[in-house]
Amino acid sequence: MSNSYIGYHFIIEPAALGSEILLAELGETAFESFVENENGLSAYIQKEFWNENILDDIYILKNEEFTINYTFEEIDQVNWNEEWEKNFEPIEVDNKCYVRAPFHEKTNTEFDIVIEPKMSFGTGHHETTHMMIQHLLETDVTNKKTLDMGCGTAILAILAEMKGAHPIDAIDIDNWCYQNSVENAERNNCKHISVYEGDVSLLTSDKKYDIIIANINRNILLNDMQQYANCLNQDGILLLSGFYTEDIPVINESCTEKGLTYIKKFERNNWVSLKYKKQ
Repeated sequence: MSNSYIGYHFIIEPAALGSEILLAELGETAFESFVENENGLSAYIQKEFWNENILDDIYILKNEEFTINYTFEEIDQVNWNEEWEKNFEPIEVDNKCYVRAPFHEKTNTEFDIVIEPKMSFGTGHHETTHMMIQHLLETDVTNKKTLDMGCGTAILAILAEMKGAHPIDAIDIDNWCYQNSVENAERNNCKHISVYEGDVSLLTSDKKYDIIIANINRNILLNDMQQYANCLNQDGILLLSGFYTEDIPVINESCTEKGLTYIKKFERNNWVSLKYKKQ
């Protein structure tokens, strides 16, 4: 990209929740690219779409529950690969699965997944991805029809295929994520993943799955839970993440009333991942 950009660098406390909210708010404006890190995030906007009041309607900047400081700079050209290399850390789970970018060294883990994250997706939420990988590593997915809902970079769909699942549908509402998932599936030589751009409305009545993976956020999960339950085969597994420890009761209530039985949970830094079974 040769256009000039304005880059904002936000330091946020608390970082995990604040970054998620800030990214969502900035995503509703002309900001187009984001890089998350442990202290906050950087956000980029083409100079032609920038104005000095661009942050005036960003609510979280006025929220006293968060401390947010930022600087901004004009950048003639953004070297996205350099940004990835500075900010994207590999994910290693239980010495069995390694998620890395192409510029990271290959390891001898059982499952070696290579992704090249699009900037709009960011590189955060390692906690939720980590826990969902843990669930998949423990779950027999051989020959299981699988759905990765809100697939992002398709990490979970790729791991499912590596463990023998097929066929696999991967769905995301974001066009960048859709494109990135297609590229990453090809990059990992996957043959059984079909990627779709859209939302839960794609889950028509004839869609049935043995495994449904949904790493999104609390409100979307609650809104879409009935469709997940409808699309899950008897004895099927539902893996959920993208929410916090304090959200467990409302998520559990929603699942239980739809005939889903709680099996197990993982927790990391106040993030949670839950496993349910349709019985």
